[in-house]
Amino acid sequence: MKPFENDIDRRRLLAGGAAVAGSLILPLVAVADTPSETVEIEVAEGRLRGVRAGGVDAYKGVPYGASVSGADRFKPAKPVAPWTGVRDATRLGTPTLQDPTTVYGLNEPAPGEDCLVLNVWTPAGGGKGKPVMFYSHGGGYTTGSGGSTAQDGSNLAREHDVVVVAHNHRLGVLGYLYLGELGGAEYAGSGNQGLSDIVLALKWVARNIEAFGGDPKNVTIFGESGGGAKTSCLYAMPSTAPLFSKAIIQSGPVVRIGTPDVAAQTTRFYLQELGIAPADWRKVLDVPAPQILAAQKALQAKHPGDSGGWKGIQSLNPGSYGPIVDGDLLPHHPFDPTAPASAADKPLMIGWLDSEAAFFAWTSKDVEAFRLDEAGLKARLAPRLGDKTQAVIDTLRSDRPGATPSDLYLAALSYYAMGAGSVVTAERKAVQGRAPVYVYNIAYRSNRKMEGTDIELGAMHASDIPLVFNTVASPTTLAGDRADRFAAAKNISAMWANFARSGRPSAPGQPAWPAYDLKSRQTMVLDVACTVVPDRFGAERALWSKLDPAG
Repeated sequence: MKPFENDIDRRRLLAGGAAVAGSLILPLVAVADTPSETVEIEVAEGRLRGVRAGGVDAYKGVPYGASVSGADRFKPAKPVAPWTGVRDATRLGTPTLQDPTTVYGLNEPAPGEDCLVLNVWTPAGGGKGKPVMFYSHGGGYTTGSGGSTAQDGSNLAREHDVVVVAHNHRLGVLGYLYLGELGGAEYAGSGNQGLSDIVLALKWVARNIEAFGGDPKNVTIFGESGGGAKTSCLYAMPSTAPLFSKAIIQSGPVVRIGTPDVAAQTTRFYLQELGIAPADWRKVLDVPAPQILAAQKALQAKHPGDSGGWKGIQSLNPGSYGPIVDGDLLPHHPFDPTAPASAADKPLMIGWLDSEAAFFAWTSKDVEAFRLDEAGLKARLAPRLGDKTQAVIDTLRSDRPGATPSDLYLAALSYYAMGAGSVVTAERKAVQGRAPVYVYNIAYRSNRKMEGTDIELGAMHASDIPLVFNTVASPTTLAGDRADRFAAAKNISAMWANFARSGRPSAPGQPAWPAYDLKSRQTMVLDVACTVVPDRFGAERALWSKLDPAG
């Protein structure tokens, strides 16, 4: 059974078809007008000039890879060559090829092909041995950048004495077009170049982060939405295991990914869109970048596919772009049939927000989803659940006393999109018994309103980004403008930073967070005041397992 497959297309969200994932519609956050000065640092490749402001040194647009355009298109990136003199690192670098409306950095350059750059934020004043937090941005596998202002690492660095790194990498066709079938060994890894770019960035961190005060042996990889999906994959890649020590997957569980046979079909569809015969596939190396992007969009419109997102399973039907099991970089599915052995000793945090689906109802302007009565709830669920509809409603209500019909509808979609895969991931990690897994739900309710209505969007997808990075000072982020957002952000950012420091999430004044196991299923509910709840939404969890016995 595939419930709600027309309501929320998680495959397109994480595999790259949705232009509303992760940080994609986050408004710009106002940047404080604080005095600044330039600073310089020496890395393995040469000297960099950054900016010191507000107690943080920031180096932006730092290249970690060489050109990936022209003849190097679809090939593994090489490390950036050393330079002479002092390289300017005071401004953001180029985001990967995409529509310019889907990146949100301050004075960010136009998107382009040569995008292998990263940003580093580190506390001013020196020191060494600081935890490193390595962030992969949201936006599925087709949009976004590491420069979004809501994901600025300054506050995390300053308040928690950590080094924060965010990066750009190839996306869409450039990152995931599989040419192994047509191009042979020379292009064997082409279906996962977006991930191989991130590995190259992690190698840059291993080589250079000590210069910024970071500890290369204490690197936490984390990401939200599409960034969580990439983190799921990175966590499962044996070649990446030496480069990080722990991981956080935010609203982006990936249990299974695509396969080369489906990716090869996508390639044939894509070449057809460009008018290129498979035998002449090398012509794609000469296609101008705007045409590359236009054909990508056209193909996605023609082949939207089904949802394929139940329990974090990305079917990647032809027309989609995302990682594949390639026998090399990703030798197996990330968390199927078990958690990855290569990361068995690495602690993991994973979770989702209480009303993830409110984000998608908002962005699709589905006002009625927030105004359902009992009849409307049944009418929306019945086409997918049939004679099980009332039982599903009763079960959801038992877990959520006092919930409105709209609350129940959004809860069903939210668990389908993010909860089920997160639970399966946590279960399989816990069974290994080598390192702890911590499960969370974010309950903080944003008062951000759907435009033209009085509807508050609540704990929706992506509203955790400003809470994690503590960029809530601006009242325009998805976290809203309630005064208590500062307390919620203080708790959540501390939990993330302390997990990065020690492998155990904690925040001052909040309860101890026990590891997740299959008996008590302890879950941390993150809010202005945090609470630990055993098997939160347990009836709901059991319900969906019964509806999908193959999981």
